[in-house]
Amino acid sequence: MAKTHNLPTPAQIADLKEGLADCDKGIYAKTLQEFKLRAKQGNVDAQFSLGAMYDIGQGVAQNDRVALKWYRLAAKQGDANAQFKLGAMYATGQGVAQDYQAALKWFLLAAEQGVAGAQFSLGAMYANGEVVAQDYQTALKWYRLAAKQRDAGAQCNLGAMYATGEGVAQDYQEALKWLRLAAKQGYAHAQFSLGAMYANGQGVAQDDKAALNWFRLAAEQGFAEAQADIDAMYAEGRVAD
Repeated sequence: MAKTHNLPTPAQIADLKEGLADCDKGIYAKTLQEFKLRAKQGNVDAQFSLGAMYDIGQGVAQNDRVALKWYRLAAKQGDANAQFKLGAMYATGQGVAQDYQAALKWFLLAAEQGVAGAQFSLGAMYANGEVVAQDYQTALKWYRLAAKQRDAGAQCNLGAMYATGEGVAQDYQEALKWLRLAAKQGYAHAQFSLGAMYANGQGVAQDDKAALNWFRLAAEQGFAEAQADIDAMYAEGRVAD
């Protein structure tokens, strides 16, 4: 399935959960002890924070199974971020047997609480027909919700659906709008797609120079198709050195 999100960074964990500032200062043992005590007492924030620490190996040895344990406890108490992380672990088989049904369950719970990553993941599952029947309308719904929260992957996929007319009337202007938003966030696939629209004159005046600029941005991030199109443009004499 489409990739969801990367593991939370230490800075993101610190923003989400009280006490991780201590981790950033190197006071790992004290923080871990405090979190374990609070987590065993049922504190949902501490449970999520422990899950995140074991997830990325922040102050502890990285351990997917222990991360899963604490995420699950927090998720069962309704923590939306834990529900999303639990869904992602089931979707990718991280620390647990891959199980798209379980992933769907937890993504849905998190998405209904407004977690953009879960909304994006649901959009991808419905767009690709994974576990659920393929349903572009439902995919569009979840992508749009995530896109409005500035999720670059959702913005890109929403733009692609408008460009191709999947689940919605084809609309190049809407496609350009969402692709630009994702591209400005540095999302390589959106940069490549914008380049293709300029190269082909879809919704904009045909412009090889603009196409080359967007292709280059994507290629600099290792997007192979963008580099192939750059090479083709030079080979065809569409751009000069």
